[in-house]
Amino acid sequence: MSKVVVGIFHDHGRAEEALEDLKNHGFEKDISLVARDEEEQESGGGAIGGQDLSEGTFAGGTVGGIAGLLAGVGALLIPGIGPIIAAGPIAATLTGVVTGGIAGGLIDLGLPEERGEFFEEQVRQGGILLSMKAEDERVEEAASVLRQYGASDVEVHQVG
Repeated sequence: MSKVVVGIFHDHGRAEEALEDLKNHGFEKDISLVARDEEEQESGGGAIGGQDLSEGTFAGGTVGGIAGLLAGVGALLIPGIGPIIAAGPIAATLTGVVTGGIAGGLIDLGLPEERGEFFEEQVRQGGILLSMKAEDERVEEAASVLRQYGASDVEVHQVG
């Protein structure tokens, strides 16, 4: 049975370290990242959908560099949040539910609505959301890595 493990980082460097450690633990294809693009927001950039972030060069920002470590990176403009970058499996989910925002994508992954809204607000405030799917026997391993690198609000939810 699969579950989704999710947590919020407030430090780009720690998020990158956690991401690398998760990849070393074999979670690479199941890791997702969502974060606001602060540099694009500050520069007053407009719609940014569809930019290629695979080289980690998006707006020259640190978050873009972190996202570039994952496959399936994309940029979206989410109403009420602004420009974000998303990487991993959640990127495709968010592309299909832009009007539902980040919360809609997280609900699709299996989070309850109120927790999806909570995590969306954390991203709105500048947090970096890392999540991954894990089988029951690997859930604690994934959660432990997130906690080790300083993630807050680490939660486990049944995949929907």
